[in-house]
Amino acid sequence: MMSSSVQSVPRLSKLPATFPREGAINIEIEEGTPVLRATKAIQERIEELLDKQSDSQLTEAEESELRQYEEIDDYLSFLNRLVRNLTQFQTPDLLHAS
Repeated sequence: MMSSSVQSVPRLSKLPATFPREGAINIEIEEGTPVLRATKAIQERIEELLDKQSDSQLTEAEESELRQYEEIDDYLSFLNRLVRNLTQFQTPDLLHAS
């Protein structure tokens, strides 16, 4: 008997206040598959928070913001895996159908 592993869709509780509502996510194509990534500005903010976390203690608001960015990262990773897995199992006829 075959068993399948089902992963539930991550849930986002809310977006960080510093997260822009437009232009926060880029779509790039890698090997014919769309990949969702946070923009450079978002990545820089995350690095800033991580640097501050390693140098000193984050404020409660900054800790919350960092956790929210981690949730977004998990969500984008899930979507990217889902798209990659779906494209791997498509037949060539389905890929070229219009």
